[in-house]
Amino acid sequence: MVGGSNRVTDKDLESQFSLQQNLEQMEIHKVALPQGNQSTWKSLKQRFGEVFFPDDPLHQFKNQTFFKKLVLGLQYLFPIFHWGSEYSLDLLKSDAISGLTIASLAIPQGISYAKLANLPPIIGLYSSFVPPLIYSVLGSSRDLAVGPVSIASLVMGSMLRDAVSPEQQPMLYLQLAFTATFFAGVFQASLGFLRLGFIVDFLSKPTLIGFMGGAAIIVSLQQLKGLLGIVHFTTKMQFIPVMTSVFQHRHEWAWQTIVMGTSFLLFLLITRHISMRRPKLFWVSAAAPLSCVILSTIVSFAFKAQHHGITVIGHLQKGVNPPSGNMLYFHGSFLGLAIKTGIVTGILSLTEGIAVGRTFASLKNYQIDGNKEMMAIGIMNMAGSCASCYVTTGSFSRSAVNYNAGSKTAVSNIIMASAVLVTMLFLMPLFYYTPNVILSAIIITAVIGLIDFGAAIRLWKVDKLDFLAFTSAFFGVLFISVQGGLAIAIGISVFKILIQVTRPNTVVKGVIPGSHSYRSLGQYKEALRVPHFLILGIESPIYFANSTYLQERILRWIREEEETAQKSQYPIKYVILDMAAVSGIDTSGLDTLMELKKILGKKSLELVLANPVAAVAEKLYKSEAWELFSSEGLYMTVAEAIAAISSVEKFYP
Repeated sequence: MVGGSNRVTDKDLESQFSLQQNLEQMEIHKVALPQGNQSTWKSLKQRFGEVFFPDDPLHQFKNQTFFKKLVLGLQYLFPIFHWGSEYSLDLLKSDAISGLTIASLAIPQGISYAKLANLPPIIGLYSSFVPPLIYSVLGSSRDLAVGPVSIASLVMGSMLRDAVSPEQQPMLYLQLAFTATFFAGVFQASLGFLRLGFIVDFLSKPTLIGFMGGAAIIVSLQQLKGLLGIVHFTTKMQFIPVMTSVFQHRHEWAWQTIVMGTSFLLFLLITRHISMRRPKLFWVSAAAPLSCVILSTIVSFAFKAQHHGITVIGHLQKGVNPPSGNMLYFHGSFLGLAIKTGIVTGILSLTEGIAVGRTFASLKNYQIDGNKEMMAIGIMNMAGSCASCYVTTGSFSRSAVNYNAGSKTAVSNIIMASAVLVTMLFLMPLFYYTPNVILSAIIITAVIGLIDFGAAIRLWKVDKLDFLAFTSAFFGVLFISVQGGLAIAIGISVFKILIQVTRPNTVVKGVIPGSHSYRSLGQYKEALRVPHFLILGIESPIYFANSTYLQERILRWIREEEETAQKSQYPIKYVILDMAAVSGIDTSGLDTLMELKKILGKKSLELVLANPVAAVAEKLYKSEAWELFSSEGLYMTVAEAIAAISSVEKFYP
């Protein structure tokens, strides 16, 4: 039993409490009720505000003139009006440098990630042009660099390809991609507008790390098709089918492709390592992908690589994004697939975007509004779906480059989009001879950073349940599917919440010698048990979901304590529940307390409540439990409860 080592001899224990409690007169206080009775409507209104508006976004509008409220409203809805009025040439210089720097990374990544989603390469560039412009107006992050990301691209490509072949039905596949992007935006914007951003938090960080790590490995293994020059490759996204396909098609391996691919991959990994070791050299890894594209294109053109087994990108359409609103798929048998894909990719991209934004905001000591970010990202994707773009969000790799390059405002996104525009208008023919193997190398380099084994080790040391969530999501993606791994990740996150809610922790407490403080016997070795008392701490709210478990667990504590106390001359007479950590209680919890009172009464034991918080005391007062406990069963602290009872019972003469 927990805390068995905390037992001392009866003589020592009696001496401790004779000195500490009987000889010291302690004033006994009554448990107070919350001051001021609120009406039901006012109470519900306050609770509603705490749930959905914890940041009180309307606070800035109080005591302001109509014109000032109008200005503040515009600045709230469109953050560009907030920082735009103070913009200067010095800020533009910094943003221009960072914008051009991330453009050098965004252009090759955009083309590569479109390939990952089984979309035409030009769609990746389209998605690096319109969404950043929209985010620069609506977004509140100064450092978030917007564009396609690897995980969302992988998930979209995997989910859509299971039902529609991009090779056999390219137009339908493109329609579903745009439609999924539209529904991703609707879902994201709705969460922000309805202040339901906390729903995204159900995907815990350990499961997200595991999912991303597994997905990164699958993405990397899929790129073996390009690195090895394999023509006939599996479309499945599991570890075993991918590796089987690699070795079954050994006769398709092309040494020219392997040499070129491994050479550029090694170069990209070296530059990434240099930038990680020396952050001031961030530009080395940022410029490396575009440098590889340029150099490989020159080599491919000079040696006519397409005639030596090395495939190239080919023709890319020049011009700005064509409208695609007429391609949205709102009817037919695949509508459910588009909605499901949109919600899944919407959750993933939203989680990544907000996490990245908050990370860099904390580094620069400013705040971003999570719900506003959801609306900005959602509107960005809704508009993008009508402009030939697929799902986009804030990329960690590009945002890190943007931050290190010295970005000051969202203008860096505008500069980046401008560079992409120039590329689409004038430079498309230059990509004709770009080898596909370079895109594979760029993707591997980009996603390899998502594999975080250090996090796995930390999770194992700190929380075994979090480690289980990590490994389940990780291996779920590897051996089941990307969607299966995501389902496992969400399922484990919800299961963990249910476990914590339905199976709360309870501890046996003892007194710290020389004080009136009562702490867990399992945590404090010096804590001593109090003769005739069993002091239990409940470390969660008491609701319908856990009230039955708590009753059974408390009765088990009592049974175990009674079995131990039979060997002592101090049998248990009182059970004290320390309610300090019980933040709330419902009617089921109240019924449980009253039922426990009756059960223990039949055993000649008294149940006492100590230190109820205001919300719990108010519920007790409004129910029958107040009359049942208030006379001699409700105290402000555990120490006062023991002092009051001991003075009456004369436990220590």
